[in-house]
Amino acid sequence: MQRHLIPAMAALAALAAALPGHAAVTPEEAAKLKTELTPLGGEKAGNKDGTIPAWTGGHLTPIPGDKPGGRRGDPFKDEKPLYTVTAKNADQYAAVLTDGTKAMLKKYPAYRLDVYPTHRTAAAPQWVYDNTFKNATRAKLVSDAVTGAYGGVPFPVPKTGAEVIWNHILRWRGTSWQFIVNQYQLTADGKAVLTTSGAADQQMPYYFQDGTPEQFAKSNEFWLVRLINSGPPIRAGEAIIGRTSVDPSKDQAWVYLTGQRRVRKLPNPCCDTPTPATAGVMSFDELETWNGRIDRFDWKLVGKQEMLIPYNGNKLLQPKTDAEVMGPNFLNPDFVRWERHRVWVVEAALRAGQRHQAPKSRYYCDEDSWNCVLADRWDANGQLWKTLWSHTFVAPDLPGTVIGAFGFNDLISGTGFIGNLYNSKSAQYPLKPRFEDSLFTPDAMTGEGAR
Repeated sequence: MQRHLIPAMAALAALAAALPGHAAVTPEEAAKLKTELTPLGGEKAGNKDGTIPAWTGGHLTPIPGDKPGGRRGDPFKDEKPLYTVTAKNADQYAAVLTDGTKAMLKKYPAYRLDVYPTHRTAAAPQWVYDNTFKNATRAKLVSDAVTGAYGGVPFPVPKTGAEVIWNHILRWRGTSWQFIVNQYQLTADGKAVLTTSGAADQQMPYYFQDGTPEQFAKSNEFWLVRLINSGPPIRAGEAIIGRTSVDPSKDQAWVYLTGQRRVRKLPNPCCDTPTPATAGVMSFDELETWNGRIDRFDWKLVGKQEMLIPYNGNKLLQPKTDAEVMGPNFLNPDFVRWERHRVWVVEAALRAGQRHQAPKSRYYCDEDSWNCVLADRWDANGQLWKTLWSHTFVAPDLPGTVIGAFGFNDLISGTGFIGNLYNSKSAQYPLKPRFEDSLFTPDAMTGEGAR
């Protein structure tokens, strides 16, 4: 080999390493989705000691108390906790607790985990299963962007941490739905301050049943959201619209501020930029545990573990007021359900040349629904900084197990945030007919946001 070619080949190898990508799995691996794996990629079998049962199709039957377009019932309202984890016995359960959960138990004596029987409720329509099976052999991850996927989990047999995170981003949660919510900032001295009361229309063109991968590729916009605030009074009339793409360079967002009476395009709707959707308390990439572009981090797939995680939290939806479910620094443990599930563990490390307030994070993503429900973030000094959490509930009308309330606790300052509380609202995640695309445009926002 000529010596002058060696540096060039080394440069090409370095370039290839810098452009992460992964080919689709083999047909033999994909075939497991019809045998030993669930249609979305979880292990069908339960665990050895029976604390995690086998998946038998998810929860598809109507729930007593469910009202179409209204409030939701609790399918497990008569169950009692199997045991409770507190600061006093946390060491006994250390292997199935995240660092953030351990820190919460240590920091707040009243914090506890009521652990209930595990129910594997995750489900989706058959057409989502069919698309997931197709995605297994056609979807690829090229330079942090998904290509070739449509209408289902993109990587049901994941090989990398980035693929697991994309499964969370593109998880099944419906096609068109609405949030009518209250959100609160938690102060260090235990006070809850209302930051947002409003309604959010959301739509996932990625999951249009009559669409095709070719049609989707024309825009690559997988998630559209429009939030109109009705309160508190200082924020009434404000609005935000987001259009998120599998090509992160095409993400767009606009805000309407009543004081300025004009729409402004956000220059950087991603990453650790504070998001107006939470009055700037959370960053864009903290919404629902993780949200948005992934290209600031290198993602390591640690593997699959059994952990205690919040799950099947319909109990949290039952009280009629926010005050009932809110403690001074965290959700009232009386209404929080924890279960033992298998999760994919993924670590994020800041990529060379990038900047972020949290250079290290760890995510815990449910194998059945692909909801990443817990995460921990470390600051630049290596301190455990934030623990992020999302609570899921069962929605057989989708069908699916989806994220409702979410938020974080700052383990250093003692502050926090609780988003998407439905308790005082008459509707809890109502499903909607397909919205017109024009609803998610700056022009549509101007008229409705003005006060």
